[in-house]
Order: sequence, then C-alpha cells, then structure tokens
Amino acid sequence: MNLMNRLLSIPRNLKVVYSAALLRSLGVGMTGVFLAVYLARAGFSATWIGAIVAAGLAGSAALMAGVSFYAERLGRRKSLAIMGGMTVLGGAGFALTTNTVGLVGFAFLGMVNGMGTDRGPLFALEQALLPEMVSEERRTMVLSWHSLVLDSGHAVGALAAGLPALVSRLLGLDLLASYRLAFGLYSLANLAACLVYFLLSFESAEGTLPGRATAISDKSRAAVYKLAALSSIDSLGGGLLVDSLIAYWFFRRFGISESGLGLIFFTGHLLNSISYLVAVVLARRIGLVNTMVFTHIPSSLFLMAVPLSPSAPLALALFFAREALVEMDVPTRQSYILAVVKPGERTFASGVTNLTRNLSRAATPTLAGFLMQHLALATPLYLGGGIKILYDLLLFAAFRHLKPPEEKEVSTGGWEVERPSGRGSGVS
Repeated sequence: MNLMNRLLSIPRNLKVVYSAALLRSLGVGMTGVFLAVYLARAGFSATWIGAIVAAGLAGSAALMAGVSFYAERLGRRKSLAIMGGMTVLGGAGFALTTNTVGLVGFAFLGMVNGMGTDRGPLFALEQALLPEMVSEERRTMVLSWHSLVLDSGHAVGALAAGLPALVSRLLGLDLLASYRLAFGLYSLANLAACLVYFLLSFESAEGTLPGRATAISDKSRAAVYKLAALSSIDSLGGGLLVDSLIAYWFFRRFGISESGLGLIFFTGHLLNSISYLVAVVLARRIGLVNTMVFTHIPSSLFLMAVPLSPSAPLALALFFAREALVEMDVPTRQSYILAVVKPGERTFASGVTNLTRNLSRAATPTLAGFLMQHLALATPLYLGGGIKILYDLLLFAAFRHLKPPEEKEVSTGGWEVERPSGRGSGVS
C-alpha cells in the first residue's frame, strides 16, 4: 500500500515522461540486440552493417541539432511528438524493405537505434524537462529514475529480441519475415510513446514560451561547450561499442543464438537499471564528477578483458561486470550538466552535449564494422575501451573543481555556482 501511495503521488508530468520513455525503450532494446544479426542473416557484410547502424546514429545527431537550437521556439511537446513520429517511420521502413539504400535512408530518417540504449534527441529533451518538475535536491534522483525506466524497457526489449526466431519456429514463417514483423511491433511501440506526449500539461512542459529564443550566458556557453567537447571523445569510443556490434561479436565468437543474446542483454540492462540508484547514493557521498569517473574507468577495463576470455562463461562474467558500472555516469553526467547552467538554458545544454555525443558516436560504427571484418573481430572492444578511459581522465582533470549547487562548493575555473533558492540554479 505504501508503494502504491508513493506511485500515485508522482507528479503527472513525470508519469507522462516516464511512460513515453518506457514505451520507446522497448523497441530500442530489441533493435540493439538483433539489428546487426538480422542484417547479417539478410546477407550484409560487417562493413555495411556498421554503415547502417551509423546512419541511424547520424539521423539522431541531426535531430539533436534541431533540439538544441529550435525546440524552445517550436515548443517542447510539439518537438517530442514530431520526433516520435519519425521513429515510427523508421521502423515501418525496415519492416517493408531490405534494399540497401532504403535501409540507410530509413535508418537515418527514423533514427533506428543499434546502440541498445536510448541517447537520442527524445532522451535529451526529456532530460531537460525533468529538473524543472522537482526541487534541485531531487534532480539527480528523478534523472536516475528516468534512466532506470529506460533501461528496464531496454531489458525487456532485449529479451524480446528472441521473438523473431520463436515466431518463425511456431508459425513456420521465413525468419527474415519474422524479423520484419518485429520491426512492425517496434513502430507500434514508438507510436504509443508519441501519443503519450500529448498528455503533458503545457505549463510544466514549456520552460519558455514557443516562439521565443532563449538567451545563453557566456559562462554557461563556455561550460557547455567544454563538456560537449569532452563528451564527444567518450562517444567516439561508444560508437565502437554499440550493443548491436557487441551482440554480433558474441554471435560470431561463441555462436550464441538470438534468444541467448536476448537473455544476455536483458541481464545487462537489468544491471544498468540497478546501477542508476547506486549512482545516486555514490554521488551524494563522493560527488557527481567522482562518480562519473571512478565507475567508468573500471567498466572499460572489464570490457577490454572480454575478448581475452577463453570461454563464453568468463567472457559473459566480465561483460556483466562492465554492465553493472558502465551506465552510472549517465544520470550523474546529465544532472551535472543541467546543474551548472540556468533553468532556461537546460534545453540548450542537454541538446548540445547530446548532439556532440551523437555526432561522434555516428562516426565510428562503420569503422568498427570495417575493423571487425578486415583486422580482428575484437578490435573495437580494445579501441573503444581505451578511448573511454582517455575521456575519463580528461574530464576529471577539467571539471573536478566545478561543483553543482547541492555540493556547496565554489569552482576554480571562473564559474561561481550559487546555492539554489528554489527550483533552479546554475552558473551565475
């Protein structure tokens, strides 16, 4: 009864955002596991698989630019609905064609996600909305719950990646036809998420009135651009390590089937989900930047050890250790970015940092596929992990002294952070 009362007490707009995120993440989790395997079964080379995955990430990056600079003018609810409609289009395209050019085009326009995690423009705009619905002290918590909801959906979606093979066996359908049905389900889930956005109340959804530009202070702009530049380094490594390509590595290295891969990534996303709540506790004790860095470096080391494993069980144990740590920096990083700017600058801050992440992430899956095909299957795991460790070290060096308001510190880099008097604060 106590849990039910707590659920009922959640503000309406939080419920709307969380519900839309859950619906969208079901499809993202599913495509993250089976996209590359489906394309391989359809006869595409590893290089073309990487190119199609990259096209989806490039489309996400292009829409992220729109979020950064135009979402406040157009209106947040309208922006969410339009981008949601484009994801419906992407899934429908994959359900209807196997033409190479068509798949690249639909992947781009529909932001078809081969990462297995949702870090696109819808995610960025939702994250900009959430801190304005709660007090400053609850900012990291609501962002962590948002990430937890997303990864719960990713986990269930990953488990559903075994559906095409199951449907093929039970109904006697061609396996590729079963995959196309799964893309139809992906579109339906995204359509439902798109419709949910219309339930957002205008007052809470629109941080600034549609049609009005948001002025960004020079100090906030400098902080955001510096964080964005560092984030782009992290995402260069992340583009080499998208779920669809890691799933492809397990498929090729150990012959694990789609149903087995679904279970693996279901477990991984569950570990991600648990880690978000742990990240909140850690951040309160050691700070947001320390939580980001000192959980992320071990996760990369675990991943780099995966291809050295002589057996599938050991490789999976290391992979799961990585999954228990790798996502702790997501809510803490976003909370940190949104804390060091003013409330009216949050859509810009979230959009720009996620834009650079998406641009960098889109640049490397094609390279990953090429390296897997022409150099060694495990090359992206080593290279991606190394790049991520470099990012962590640079981030710690650059931002360890700039504290968010709740950590009650004054930075050394020229940015004084005020203690909030109400719901928002930021760089003064």
